Amino acid sequence: QEQPVESGGGLVQAGGSLRLSCVASSRSVILYTMAWLRQAPEKERQFVASITPSDATFYGDAVKGRFTISRDYAKTTVYLQMDNLKPEDTALYYCARQNGDLYDLVGQGTQVTVSS
Repeated sequence: QEQPVESGGGLVQAGGSLRLSCVASSRSVILYTMAWLRQAPEKERQFVASITPSDATFYGDAVKGRFTISRDYAKTTVYLQMDNLKPEDTALYYCARQNGDLYDLVGQGTQVTVSS
């Protein structure tokens, strides 16, 4: 499959944790930068985190110090560990493959809801 498939979303109380998973093709996971994006209702899509083929990681300012992106080559899976969740983290989270300046493959998303 080419399109990433996300899972792991759910409802959690503020201060809690969730781990999102993104299963993608081995080619995508090994050769491309993989990213997590999110979009809340009536808001623009926001960059959350990304991991390059050399395992360099980047984070949006809103999640630095709380979220961790990682990759398991054997399972062709990209993870997003989310700790100390806040209500403002509520959004639909997408996994995407970055190809140059574009996200050329984007999953269907998994909903994360954080209650106060």
